[in-house]
Amino acid sequence: MNLHLAEISQAADAHAVLLLDQAGWHTTDKLDLPDNISIVLLPAKSPELNPTENTWQFMRDNWLSNRVFKSAEDIVDHCCHAWNKLVDQPWRIMSIGLRDWAHGF
Repeated sequence: MNLHLAEISQAADAHAVLLLDQAGWHTTDKLDLPDNISIVLLPAKSPELNPTENTWQFMRDNWLSNRVFKSAEDIVDHCCHAWNKLVDQPWRIMSIGLRDWAHGF
């Protein structure tokens, strides 16, 4: 996690705000948090608020579930195909992360 934070902090003249779940590696005292990064922790046990969890759930529901995979490589191939399919649909990514309550609807 420290390597990840160090890489993000390299953006010149920028401040990053990371929305993270409360996994141990996100909350440990051993994190070396750069000055140009702020962390916002999601409430514990609330995967429905985590856009990453919502994205994976969408991919499982639509492209990855109800399958028998032949090997670990087959799993990776299917996941890569699903990811690339999703990346080609930016409107879908936006809708997965949209929260009506955050926009006053």
